[in-house]
Amino acid sequence: MRRIICTDFTEPPVLEVVEGPTPEPGPGEVLLDVGAVGLSFVDGLIVRGGYQLRPQLPFTPGSCVVGRVCAVGEGVDRARIGTQVATVLAQFGACATHVTASDGGVVPLPAGVDPDVAAAAMESYLTLVFATTHRIPIEPGEDVVVLGAGGSIGRAAIDVARSLGARVIAVASTQEKRAVAEAAGAEVTLGYADLKDAIRQVTGGGADVVIDPVGGPAAESALRALGAGGRFCVVGFASGEIPRLPMNIVLLRNRTIIGVDWGDWTREGGRAEGNAALIADFFGRVARGELHPAKPVAVSLEEAVHVLREIGVRSRSAITYVLTP
Repeated sequence: MRRIICTDFTEPPVLEVVEGPTPEPGPGEVLLDVGAVGLSFVDGLIVRGGYQLRPQLPFTPGSCVVGRVCAVGEGVDRARIGTQVATVLAQFGACATHVTASDGGVVPLPAGVDPDVAAAAMESYLTLVFATTHRIPIEPGEDVVVLGAGGSIGRAAIDVARSLGARVIAVASTQEKRAVAEAAGAEVTLGYADLKDAIRQVTGGGADVVIDPVGGPAAESALRALGAGGRFCVVGFASGEIPRLPMNIVLLRNRTIIGVDWGDWTREGGRAEGNAALIADFFGRVARGELHPAKPVAVSLEEAVHVLREIGVRSRSAITYVLTP
C-alpha cells in the first residue's frame, strides 16, 4: 500500500509518499481499493496545524473517499466485495491506495454519479446538506446571501440553496469569482463594498439567511443586512479572521446566529449511519439532477502532496481537486 503521511505541522507542511503493509479489515469493517479522494481547503489547514482538530503526528490526511470493497471483516456480508462505495473517515487516512472503513458508514455510489465528482464534492456539499437539513432549513422564495461565493463551499451553498427554491445573492471579491457564482445559479452577484446597503437594496429590506464560510469584517455587515427573524449561518473562517459580532444586532429584529460544524457532528459517537444517510441523500440529489457539483482536477499521490501544501492558503477560485491513486 502507498499513502501520504504528514510528519510536521510547519509552513509548508512536511508531507511524503510512503509504502507499507495493506491494512486488514476488522470486525464490522470493509477494505476499500481507493479510486478517488477529495482534497479540500480543510485538508490543507489540517496538514499545517491550522484547523481546530489536530491529529497526532505522523498521520495520513484525507476524509472523503470513493472506492471498491476488496475485502470484508467479520460480520460483514461478502456480497459487499466488488461494490463501489463512498464514505467519510472520521479519523482521516484517506490519501492512500487502500483504507478500512466501518461497514455501517459506507454508501453505494449510484449509477450515473461520477466517482471523482462525488469524492471531490463531499466535503463542501455535505456541509451544506447537513446545514439545511439539521441546522438552518431554507424555504422556497427566501433570500439567501452567500459570502465567499467564489470558493468551493460558497459554490456548494449556492447550488444547495438554489435547489431548495431560494433566491441566491452571491458575494465575492472579484469579477472572476462572481462569474463562478453566477454560473452556479446565483440570481444576483455583489462585491463587498457597502455590503449592508447593497444587500438591503436587492432584497427589498433585508435577507432571510446569510451563509458565511469566510468570517472577517464582512460578517458584521451581512449580519446587519438580515431582515426580521433572519438567520446567520457560521460555516467557517476562510479569511483567517474570526469576527467579533455585536450581540445587540442579533437581539434587534429577533435575528439568530447558528453554527454549522458537519465534521464535528460526524465524529460524534454513533454517527456513522446518520452520516451515511446524509451521503445517500446528497448522491440521490446529484443523480436526479437537482445538484451540480463541479468536475475536479485529478492528481496522483505525488501531485497531491503539492496540492495539500497549497490548498490551505485561501483559495482563489472554486477549483476542486481529487486524488486518484
